[in-house]
Amino acid sequence: MAVLTTFEQAEPPVPVVDMAVDEEAAARTVREACETTGFFYVTNHGIPEDLITKQFAKAKEFFDLPIQEKQKSKVNKYYHGWTPMNDEKLSVLGDQKVADTKEGMYIAREVAEGSEENKLPLHGPNNWPAESSVPGFRKAMEAYHKACIGCTMRINRLIALALDLPATYFDKDFVKLMALLRPLHYACVASSPDEGIFGAGAHTDYGMLTILATDNNPGLQVLMDGKWVSIPPKQGHLIINLGDMLHRWSNGRFQSGLHRVVTLPGQERYSTAFFAEPSFKTVIAPLPTCVSEENPAKWPPTTSGEYLMSKYNATHSTYKSRQEGAVQATPSAPSEISVTA
Repeated sequence: MAVLTTFEQAEPPVPVVDMAVDEEAAARTVREACETTGFFYVTNHGIPEDLITKQFAKAKEFFDLPIQEKQKSKVNKYYHGWTPMNDEKLSVLGDQKVADTKEGMYIAREVAEGSEENKLPLHGPNNWPAESSVPGFRKAMEAYHKACIGCTMRINRLIALALDLPATYFDKDFVKLMALLRPLHYACVASSPDEGIFGAGAHTDYGMLTILATDNNPGLQVLMDGKWVSIPPKQGHLIINLGDMLHRWSNGRFQSGLHRVVTLPGQERYSTAFFAEPSFKTVIAPLPTCVSEENPAKWPPTTSGEYLMSKYNATHSTYKSRQEGAVQATPSAPSEISVTA
């Protein structure tokens, strides 16, 4: 694939979905966004502003710790915990010379110790920092995580309606959802696309959908019609983008937009992504409204868990989440996985 360097700083053609209006009307806007860029803003999303503010404050406290202290929370075998600078090299365009200039923390939905669910790959305890190191960190993150799950379920209803499915269609697949909260800190290192330096290289997200909260600093860019377009922060809004799994689930109807983060000189940047994925064993096969004799299935079935593990293997240098005794995906689901869907 050719390396694209064109950049356009402009107000993007990304719609705003008001989640307080009639669901059918909101779903029409969602459909338009999902069939084109896969990106949209949401307002009246139901997540209190104070929860967003608190999690940002606690994330900054954590990232400000000495490296030796952060190492105590480094990703465990379930891939929960801190990831250091230069851990990921996300670009799929072949234009990235050095790894992403960011650090982050993976925080999963807590699962009851000893449960069958806890035996699955990508499940298991979080590696929290000590309360004495960052007082209130866990409380703030768990509260925001819970709020994002509620927001996800509301967005899922709009996505289902946009796909001409019942509003509750995805509910059964998200009873035991895989939900990762990821506070991110982009270092004060200016990105240089010409030199292959990025806050985050050009990539698509892996799963169903992402809920993104950002500070007031720009940096997110989406590829639209061959040009990199800025998606600026908007007060009171969250940014939603679809992932590869939903692109595949919708048989290519809904788009997973290619995006990157380009940081500016002298600018630190903080954002928090919430990755919402169906339960580990959910079979990902073309949805009934997205396949027909004229439009046959483009991909064979896989499972949510298999798909995500393939993605982590491809992009994370420290990925080691093969839990001992892990229950693998259901035997009836083929294990063919496309890492570039």
